[in-house]
Amino acid sequence: MISPPFLTPGSKIGLVAMASRLDYATLQPAFRILRDDWGLEVVEGRTLTSSHFQFAGDDATRLLDLQQLLDDPTISAIFSVRGGYGSYRLLDGLNFTNFRQSPKWVVGFSDITALHCHIHTLGIQSLHATMPRLFDQDDSADAVESLRQLLFGETIAPYAAPANALNRPSEAQGQLVGGNLSLLTNMLCTPSDPDYTGKILFIEDIDESYFSLDRMLLQLRRSGRLANLAGLVVGQFSEMRVNETAPFGKTAYEIIAEHVADYTYPVCFDFPVGHVPRNVAMPVGRLATLSVPVDSNSPATLLF
Repeated sequence: MISPPFLTPGSKIGLVAMASRLDYATLQPAFRILRDDWGLEVVEGRTLTSSHFQFAGDDATRLLDLQQLLDDPTISAIFSVRGGYGSYRLLDGLNFTNFRQSPKWVVGFSDITALHCHIHTLGIQSLHATMPRLFDQDDSADAVESLRQLLFGETIAPYAAPANALNRPSEAQGQLVGGNLSLLTNMLCTPSDPDYTGKILFIEDIDESYFSLDRMLLQLRRSGRLANLAGLVVGQFSEMRVNETAPFGKTAYEIIAEHVADYTYPVCFDFPVGHVPRNVAMPVGRLATLSVPVDSNSPATLLF
């Protein structure tokens, strides 16, 4: 996998809203961090201040905004300022010719998983990470700092997840792939569907019912995507919807554990990635080592 060039003080980055619309004022803390603390030159896309119903501009506006940043060889990284919904609608209209000739970091998570998956099929690394609209969240310092370290090519300490009774011990090495589970299932059998074979898959989601989580895991399993992984990292499944009149009977982690019970690779639960303030940056496509210890009281680690 090709690693785009790391940033240095003075590097030029582009900010774009490729999905849902936002309040421009919410970006002011991120502008201060990016410009003053990190020393970057920030190019603001027109979609930061445009809207079209729920979107940050209509499809044509968002497509042009993103395409210009993909094509600009002076841009070192592209940040999606927020998720929501909409980046998937752009994939078929994007031209990645110039991007492949001059790769740059693409940063975001949640809905931006669609773009990460497509970039992965091109053989280029990207960063599943917190987004500018969330930089000033309480307890987000680790998420923002891990993003900065990876963008600037600094050595990053191994990530640790707390011990969990559902963890399956072992150690594995493989390229990282993954992101939002809903988007991963939407990518199946499309040109943006990455190869899962020998990869360390990480998954997270928000605002799903337990039966929909079960259905998505079934889809991944029946499609063969879970059979040949090197390892599985299970992140945060936030704000799960409970049907009080017809409870599913299992927790989110128990549902996931059931669907991978027939495999032997290491599985780590409760990893700090997802729709939570401590959403550590994950370099999609980079070689990583997952270590899940036999001692059920010891944390699992992920090392790049």
